Amino acid sequence: MTISTQTVPSTDGTFDVDPKVLAHAIKAKWVQVLAAATLAGGLALALTFVLPPTFTARTSFLPPQQQQSAAASALASLGALSGLAGMSSSLKSPGDQYVSLLQSVTVSDRIIDRFDLLKAYDAEYRDEARRELAKNIRVTLGKKDGLIVLEADARTAQVAADMANRYVEELRRISTDLALTEAQQRRRFFESEMKRAKDQLAQAQTALQGSGFNAGAIRAEPKVAAERYARLQAEGTAAQVKLQAMRQKLTDAAPEVMQQMALMNALQRQLSALEQQSEGAQSDDYLTHYRDFKYQEALFEIFSKQYELARVDESREGALIQVVDHALPPERKSKPKRIVIVGGAALAGLLLAALAVCVAAVRRRQMR
Repeated sequence: MTISTQTVPSTDGTFDVDPKVLAHAIKAKWVQVLAAATLAGGLALALTFVLPPTFTARTSFLPPQQQQSAAASALASLGALSGLAGMSSSLKSPGDQYVSLLQSVTVSDRIIDRFDLLKAYDAEYRDEARRELAKNIRVTLGKKDGLIVLEADARTAQVAADMANRYVEELRRISTDLALTEAQQRRRFFESEMKRAKDQLAQAQTALQGSGFNAGAIRAEPKVAAERYARLQAEGTAAQVKLQAMRQKLTDAAPEVMQQMALMNALQRQLSALEQQSEGAQSDDYLTHYRDFKYQEALFEIFSKQYELARVDESREGALIQVVDHALPPERKSKPKRIVIVGGAALAGLLLAALAVCVAAVRRRQMR
């Protein structure tokens, strides 16, 4: 049997091969081609039994959401502090922050120490263990549901589940230390201001006790007027504190900053008017110290109330991290995928064998 299609030389010295010639060559050697594919698949199957298995555990949790706190309405009633409730409204969703925390060096080092991954990964340096751990951990944030899904790979099913659950515990630990939520930020802020106001109140009380009591001074400076002056001065100080906090994020040309400056100037004008009214009144050390004491007392009362409200909001957020699905030991290994490896190897063997047959056929016709 002869084939009418021949391999003819082209003008540049090469040979143009008809596809029918190659198909006939492969058909003639189909047994050898099939044997090569079977051999490649068998070797790949044997290799899958030699490779160490990998198990994947999965956990999902819901990060804390920014919400309108109970302190917002109370802050709104205090003109000098009303803007603090909305200072964090422009922040991004905390999901991205928690994903970054899970991938941070601090959390990675704690996982490495907890599971002795330097030895498990046969790594000499901690940086090598971090890179290997990053390959075995996958963190994704759901755009629609807001859930954070974490998958951990390990040699055994139990270690994979323990590692995934441990990530959640370490995230709870680091988020408590960093004060990420709006309630935690307010609690930290008012805690520092309350401590400072408490120290100043103690100093004012000591000075008041050392000035002596004067009944005539009380008549010259009624208690209601003194408390009003102290309240205005406390609100002016609180307005100045808020203005400094706003200037850390906004410029002086921002409408919020200009509005806050106008409020602070209005409080200062009211204070100046009260001071001018009391110039003709009897003034002594007792009045000065009494007025300073009432001012520090009012300031401490403002900060202590907001501190307690922030603590209530922080406790209402619960455990911060709400776990939806705890990681359980997987029943089946995730790697190596035997079907994929064997199928890919058999296909590769089939293609290589067919290519070898075609090359041999071309060479024979060139020699002819």
